[in-house]
Amino acid sequence: MPRARRPDAHRCIECACFGGRPVFCYHEGKVENGAAYWSDRGTLCSPPCSLTPHRKREAEGTLSQVPALNPFHIPSRQ
Repeated sequence: MPRARRPDAHRCIECACFGGRPVFCYHEGKVENGAAYWSDRGTLCSPPCSLTPHRKREAEGTLSQVPALNPFHIPSRQ
């Protein structure tokens, strides 16, 4: 069975802006830290792009009840 395609971690799911552009916000302002905004559906480039899907999902009643996992976190193996 084919897997669902994951959203591109370096592209905003709201406006399709690619990472590396001036509008794209990074955690602590550092590219190596990854995007500053994300949801359970993908990466977001800026505060305005993070609020738009939040408001849509709030109106639909589909907001996630738990925080989304950090798409840039790599769990350590023990």
